Amino acid sequence: MKEINLKGLEQEVYQETLENGLDIIFVPYKDKKNYFISYATRYGSEITTFQPAGEKKSRKVPDGIAHFLEHKMFEQEDGIDPFTYFSESGTGSNASTSFDSTQYICYGTKNFKENLKYLLNFVNQPYYTDENVEKEKGIIAEELKMYEDIPEFALEMKLRENIYHVHPRRIDIGGTIPEIMKITKEDLYTCYNNFYSPNNMYLLIVGKFNMKEALKIIKEEVGNIPNRKEAKITKIKEPKTVRKKEEIIHSSVNVPKIGLGVKLLTKDLGEYDSLTLDLYLSMITTILFGSSSIFRENVRNKKLINNFYTEWESIEEYKVLYIMASSENPKVLLEEIKEQFKNVVIEKEALERMKKVWIANEVKMIDDIDSTVHNIYDDFLRYHKVIPNKVEQIRNLNLREINKIASKIDFSNMAVVQLLPQEKIKNEKK
Repeated sequence: MKEINLKGLEQEVYQETLENGLDIIFVPYKDKKNYFISYATRYGSEITTFQPAGEKKSRKVPDGIAHFLEHKMFEQEDGIDPFTYFSESGTGSNASTSFDSTQYICYGTKNFKENLKYLLNFVNQPYYTDENVEKEKGIIAEELKMYEDIPEFALEMKLRENIYHVHPRRIDIGGTIPEIMKITKEDLYTCYNNFYSPNNMYLLIVGKFNMKEALKIIKEEVGNIPNRKEAKITKIKEPKTVRKKEEIIHSSVNVPKIGLGVKLLTKDLGEYDSLTLDLYLSMITTILFGSSSIFRENVRNKKLINNFYTEWESIEEYKVLYIMASSENPKVLLEEIKEQFKNVVIEKEALERMKKVWIANEVKMIDDIDSTVHNIYDDFLRYHKVIPNKVEQIRNLNLREINKIASKIDFSNMAVVQLLPQEKIKNEKK
C-alpha cells in the first residue's frame, strides 16, 4: 500500500490498486469517532452513446439511464432494502448521480466491517426485472416534475440548453420523461456491465476504521471480480459557439433571476496541466466575484443582488463559466459582470491574500471528514489521483500567469437567460 504525503497538511493518506484495477483510498483519522465510505464508478448521465464491449456498433441508450440505474441498485433479489439494512444498523446511507460519476455511500460510528461488506455486495449484485423497472418509471417521472417547479433548476437547465448544441450536459441528469419511459432491464444491464467494472471504479474510506480489516474485506468481496473489457465511449463533437445567446422566460418567481454561461476553448487559455489551469480559473473568479470582492460590495450597495454564485465546468476541450444570481435589475447586473472582465488586472495584494485564505481552508478542511471526502472524491474523479501537493500548487500561483489567463476570458461567446416574473415580461414588451 502506497502512503501519500499531503504536503503542508498533517494527515496520512494511503492508496492501493487491486489486480483487477479497483482503486482504494484510505484516509484514517485517529481522533474521530465516525467513518464515511464512498463506492463510486466513473459513469454518469453524460455517457449515453458508446460501443459496448464485444459489440461492433455504437448504441444510444435513453437519457437519464445512469440515474435510473442508481435507483434500481437499491432493489435487491433477496427483497432487503439497503436503506432499511443501514438504518437498522444505525448507519446513514445514500447515493447520487452526477454528469460524470455515480456514488453509493454509507456513514456512521459503528458496525464498520458489516456495513462495508454490505455496501460492496449490494453495488456488485444488480437485480433488474421487467416489473421493477416499470414500477420505477412512475417514481422517477414524479421526481422530474418536482424539480421542474424549482426556479433555480429551471434556470440552470435552460442555460445548459443554450450553451451546448449536442453535448449531453444540456440534458437533466435525471433525463426526460419520454426518455426514461424507453428504459428496459436489458438497457440497465448493458450499462452496468460496461461501466460498473473494478477498473472503472474506486473506493474511498475516511474516518475511524482499521485499514487492515478494511483491505481484507475489500479483497474478499471485490478482489475476485474480473475486469470487463472497456466500452468505447463515443466522442461528442460540440461546436465552439453557444447554441443561443439570449433568452427570457417567465416564471412564478418574485425576484428575477439571471444566469450566464461563458464557453471557452481550453487550448486558447494557454499550456497548463488540468489542475493548474483549474486553480487559476477558480482564483480569478474568487478575486473578481468572491464575497469579499470590490464587485460584491458595489452591487450590494446598489442593491443589485440577493444572491450570487459562480462555478467552472470542464468538458472535453472546453471550460465553461457559470454565473447565477437573483437581482431586481438583471440587465444592469449583467453589465456590471461584463465590466469586471474589461481590461481586468489582478493585483498582487489580492492574489497573495486569497492564496493565504485558500491554504488556510485546505488546512481547516482536512480536519473535517465530510470536506475531506468531497475534496478527494472530486480530485480522484477529475484528475484520476490524490493530489499530494495542492497547498504547494496554490502557493505557487503567480501574478503574471493569472493575469495572462484572465486576459483570455472572452465574453463574446456567452449565453444569457433571464427568469422574470410574468409582470416584468409584460413591462419589457411595452
